[in-house]
Amino acid sequence: MTKPVKILIGDDHRIVREGLKQVLADAPEVEVVAEAETGPEILQRIDDLGGHEGLAAVLLDIALPGRDGMDVLQALRKRWPLLPVLMLSTYPEKQYAVRCIKLGAAGYLNKSAHPDDMIAAVRKVAGGGVYVSAVTAEALASAISGSAGNSTTKNATESLSHREHQVFRLLTAGQTVGEIGAQLGLASNTVSTYRLRILEKTGAKNDVELALYAERHARSPNL
Repeated sequence: MTKPVKILIGDDHRIVREGLKQVLADAPEVEVVAEAETGPEILQRIDDLGGHEGLAAVLLDIALPGRDGMDVLQALRKRWPLLPVLMLSTYPEKQYAVRCIKLGAAGYLNKSAHPDDMIAAVRKVAGGGVYVSAVTAEALASAISGSAGNSTTKNATESLSHREHQVFRLLTAGQTVGEIGAQLGLASNTVSTYRLRILEKTGAKNDVELALYAERHARSPNL
């Protein structure tokens, strides 16, 4: 008998979790044993299940309340380094796949991916592999070639720190400084400081220009 592939789904939208479970139902060996909606809840449930001893993989959304998905990923790399994490997002692979994989994700998949690709990705990472789609592979290759070239040709967002990139993503999604502070657990003046650094690095003068910058560079593999 095939050993069950036990999965935890971390996503704050119930309809997404239900959709994922429906897709994974076509893989008889895959068993969704837990769900969680917030960053802290995800970490707690994984601890309760014994990390890699009780789970084969975690499906983790990037945009989460309470604690950002990338923060959760970093925490899991430290706490449970043997537990594979497949990042899921509505953000294009070219924008976030490279950053997630650099942080230790075992793969990155857009939520709009074909169900067969979703099942293949889960099986791959649960088996100890790294799932890389054609788009992600292209982004990784571009990132590697870019890092070997002249740094002045890089997209400015490549120079953003992890926290700056989080604030950048939320600013360009239309969130206010106060909302970002609440989501990331930061004081508003700290978020404002990150915002000023981001504006300086990207050359944008305000949030409108920053949003236009993000849209203009949306097809850049390093964003």
